[in-house]
Amino acid sequence: MNAVSLQLVIFDCDGVLVDSERIANRIFAAMLNELGLAVTLEDMFEKFVGHSMRQCVEMIEQMLGRPVPANFVDELQSRTRVALEAELKATPGIEEALDSIRVPFCVASSGDHRKMRTTLGITGLLPRFEGRLFSVTEVARGKPFPDVFLLAAGRLGVDPAACAVVEDTPIGVSAGVAAGMRVFGYAASTPAQRLTKAGAHVIFDHMRQLPALLEIAWHPVGT
Repeated sequence: MNAVSLQLVIFDCDGVLVDSERIANRIFAAMLNELGLAVTLEDMFEKFVGHSMRQCVEMIEQMLGRPVPANFVDELQSRTRVALEAELKATPGIEEALDSIRVPFCVASSGDHRKMRTTLGITGLLPRFEGRLFSVTEVARGKPFPDVFLLAAGRLGVDPAACAVVEDTPIGVSAGVAAGMRVFGYAASTPAQRLTKAGAHVIFDHMRQLPALLEIAWHPVGT
């Protein structure tokens, strides 16, 4: 089924490694409400989750018809960090999954390095990924383009066809598919059908399932 063996697992960060999406987007929605945009938490997941901050700001400015305040991003990051430090936890089962995965793994996120280091640091996961953090701030295009996933594979010297991507958003799934990688859609918060529609090859809803699914995908029964 696979011409090459699995050599690298690429994880998205928010919503995949750390259970941060609802915390961060609650703060984000509140700040957009303050700007006069009547958005809900559900709206945030529908419109913004998976995009880079630059993309989000562009969308907000289109909705507002004017630039966001000069300190908007800094204030958002500051408020979000306070909330994350108080509430953030690692995704259930992720440490067990990482202990069981037999190939190297890394992070490729729409967040910047500061955000990744903050969330992974708070949850104690950072040492597992030190030196293997890749951000859309390092590439020309954010997700749904494949650039950040191809950057990760290229830096680590792995053929994209030998990579698995673990994503929880349709945008991220589309990016993984565009990179020519096998995509595992984590459907703990996002409806499974949205991930399937975006092209996810495998759908699962708990991280403890991931190691076995990786094994099956590259070594199907009967082969």
